[in-house]
Amino acid sequence: MAETVLSFVLDQLSTFLREEGRLLGGLRQEVQFIRDELGHMRAFLREAEAKEEDAQPRLQEWIKQVREAAYDTEDILDEFVARFARHLPTGFYGSVRRIFSCIKNLRARHRVASEIRSIKSRIKSISEGHQRYQSEYGISAQPSNSLSAVNNTTWRYSRDDALLVEEAKLVGIDQPKKHLISQLLEGDDHQLKVVSVVGMGGLGKTTLVKRVHEDPEVRRHFPVRAWVTVSQTCDFQYLLKDLIRQLHKEGKKPVPQSIESSNTTELKEIIKDFLQQAGRYAIVFDDVWDVEFWNTIKFALPESSYGNRVMLTTRKADVASASCIESRRFVYRMEPLSTEDSWTLFCNKIFDGGNCPGHLMDVAKGILDKCEGLPLAILAISGLLASKDVNRVEEWEMVRRSLGGELEGTGKLDRIRKILFLSYGDLPWHLKTCLLYLSIYPEDHEIRCLRLVNLWIAERFVEWREGMSIEDVALGYLSELVNRSLIQVTGVFYEGTPDTCRIHDLLREVILLKSREQNIAIAATGQPTMWPFEKVRRLVVHGSSNNNTQHHQQRPNYYFDHLRSFVAVGSTNPLLSKSLLSDVLRSSKLLKVLDLSDQETQEEIPNEIFKMFYLKHLDLYGTRVERVPKGIGKLQHLEYLNLGNTGVRELPMEILKLQKLRFLRVYQPADPSDDDYGGHGFKAPSNMGGLRGLEILNRIDASSGSKIVEEIGKLTQLRELYITEFRREDGKVLCSCLANLASLHRLSIESIGNGDDHEIIDLNHHHPSLSFSSSCSFLQSLRMLILRGRLEKMPQWVARLHGLVRIDLNWSRLSGEEDPLESLQHLPNLGEINFCGSYQGEGLCFKAGEFLKLKRLHLKRMEGLRWMRVAEGALPRLQKLFLQQLPLLEELPMGIQHLIQLQRLNLYEMSPQLREKLLENQMEESEDYTRIAHIPEILIGYYTDDRKWRRLSLWEEKKKTYNLS
Repeated sequence: MAETVLSFVLDQLSTFLREEGRLLGGLRQEVQFIRDELGHMRAFLREAEAKEEDAQPRLQEWIKQVREAAYDTEDILDEFVARFARHLPTGFYGSVRRIFSCIKNLRARHRVASEIRSIKSRIKSISEGHQRYQSEYGISAQPSNSLSAVNNTTWRYSRDDALLVEEAKLVGIDQPKKHLISQLLEGDDHQLKVVSVVGMGGLGKTTLVKRVHEDPEVRRHFPVRAWVTVSQTCDFQYLLKDLIRQLHKEGKKPVPQSIESSNTTELKEIIKDFLQQAGRYAIVFDDVWDVEFWNTIKFALPESSYGNRVMLTTRKADVASASCIESRRFVYRMEPLSTEDSWTLFCNKIFDGGNCPGHLMDVAKGILDKCEGLPLAILAISGLLASKDVNRVEEWEMVRRSLGGELEGTGKLDRIRKILFLSYGDLPWHLKTCLLYLSIYPEDHEIRCLRLVNLWIAERFVEWREGMSIEDVALGYLSELVNRSLIQVTGVFYEGTPDTCRIHDLLREVILLKSREQNIAIAATGQPTMWPFEKVRRLVVHGSSNNNTQHHQQRPNYYFDHLRSFVAVGSTNPLLSKSLLSDVLRSSKLLKVLDLSDQETQEEIPNEIFKMFYLKHLDLYGTRVERVPKGIGKLQHLEYLNLGNTGVRELPMEILKLQKLRFLRVYQPADPSDDDYGGHGFKAPSNMGGLRGLEILNRIDASSGSKIVEEIGKLTQLRELYITEFRREDGKVLCSCLANLASLHRLSIESIGNGDDHEIIDLNHHHPSLSFSSSCSFLQSLRMLILRGRLEKMPQWVARLHGLVRIDLNWSRLSGEEDPLESLQHLPNLGEINFCGSYQGEGLCFKAGEFLKLKRLHLKRMEGLRWMRVAEGALPRLQKLFLQQLPLLEELPMGIQHLIQLQRLNLYEMSPQLREKLLENQMEESEDYTRIAHIPEILIGYYTDDRKWRRLSLWEEKKKTYNLS
């Protein structure tokens, strides 16, 4: 975290000296000195932070001093610019105001000069410590990714323990073990096959693979076997020598004496020669941390003609995938234990396989919920509880309440912390900061990914990269944390883009510990005595379990002179959040991030906000705000403004002053309970095209006519555009404007009207960029297209959107002669189709060779649809099929048996005849059963006669029938 702060301050110092240096006068040399000294410390700081976990207290204190000095430097610079670098008015009255301002600011300038000199003195002292510690701790100025030897030793002991667990004590391992063994043994192929097992630390990957490796059938099939523990800090030459020794021992041959003097290339040749002569082999590489390891070791592994196997365990999805690219690919994602298996393991450890006493049941389940199926955590916490008196519930309650503290100590849960911390320690510095920022979210909170990445951007955690938008860079950071099994994706938007995510409870506890050390953020949850607000940079308000109104009324006022961010998360105490917000707005003149998302009690934008000179990020999503005052124009640094799901329907002319605005979202859902009906946008000023930096514009009301549509064509940086209340007569103008938007990724057009009353969207207009000769230029960056309104014909250019991944057609009402599939069938990257009331024909036919990449198909509210046909060879990758409110479809799709990749079939509000046919007792003997028996999950949903929603799993219902019989 210190390096993140330092990097930003160095950039700020360089910009400041270049653009505002004239204001410094004699202070310029002092500021230059501060920048140079901090720059010298940066490389050393990166290495020191990597060793911080095992560092001496003095080094940890030095890192803290650097962090605080960087923060204080930022404060002084911001105060200086806010006070002296603003543009004052011109003319006679402007001259008078400038004179009075100079007199008023003279004293302030002396104070700033004194503070800059004080910072210079501190930096000088810290720099001397940097040179001393560099010599004392042997830390070079060159960055390194290695962890300490202490960590490595501890980790190897932990892995050895995992290899010695008795199989009788293992739970939930039988099915995964059988699955992996079948992957190793199936087929007599001659190609090397790699089986990768991936998952977060503590899931039991090593234990599972060890059981597979030692299985008698595997041993018989592969006479030559070896097990190599790689880990983060592997010595590659040592690893190769160890592998050579194991192989020769297995083959009962003497180890070549030459290995001690051989280089890496020679050692790989020795391994390759041995394996080519040895016959069929199976080698395990346990705990692989980077792709480069596999890219190096694979050259020592011959293909031969014996059907050789390699197994690999890793926490990183990219390592698992990379190792399988050149072989027959199989990646097994390790899942947490089920609730039942978790309970069995828990009771086996504490009660020797017996039952949990009734009086401990509630607290035991509460503790187990924290483990979330993580075997390492269940075993460690069970070991801790085994020492407690089973007759004293309060001892167990104390453990439940203090799990975070137990992780912080050196007791029985310290191993969990060390294993989970390894994943943190392996992160590059910028991802460490992003991960620690997740500490702002409460336990079990579902995190909106778009909100998270935009907060990262506002907090300056994300670095600009050439040729990429800042949001794409931030999404790359998120993907990397998912890839490393540190963040769990819980919902996907499209093209695999995460929509919602969460973190494991125990990983969150580890993150909280580290976050507190580095002063990432302070969370206010309703306990004033626990609020150390001095010099707090980020303040987060959570919901409070003890909403003591009187207590909050009596609390003192707080001053947040150094605060940069105020974020409200989840359902907060209204009085607490309002009173704190009042203090923040009164005293935080340097605030840059204000996020009040989903705070329904917020009914207006306080005027104090418009005095926030540095405010970059204002999120009022889901509040009750209905009006944006003209004062919004004062927020000259604002980059992000979210007024989604509010009552705002118009923006003032002053919005055009926000030339740094990148993200603008203003809308109100037409029907909050049903997304199919879209939403209302905002009426924009007539010169909206002046906001040239806009990348996200969602949703602009186009009902005022072609002038506002023409303005959209001037916003050439747009990546996301949502238009509402679109008129038929403006179609030609819009097509012309869209040709200017070369970076557009998402486009949504919603016509005037609602449901069946939508006006026609006419986008079939000729434009030079729509001709076949230049078809590659028109909307070729588009990934998602939503058309909500009537269509007479599909726009001709849709068939040439080769980058399109998702298309939604709502209320199109295309006639039977205008089959929408004809325009879409050959789009090479189309992965998702959502049709709602889009087609009035009687049938849909998916032909062989069409929709080769489609993974998700949702058909809804197509009242005339009577049949569906899927030819063999069509939709070869379809995984999810949703059929909803298709009242005339009384039969399953013909050819559904050809959808061999189908994982889920949803049948919601379908005809009673189809539902009854599937649920009848003799269904297993029917042809329908044989056509859908391969689908793992089939869900049937419908409203009962008394209008209650009911959802059934077809296979669960069949199990009940068998049990009853």
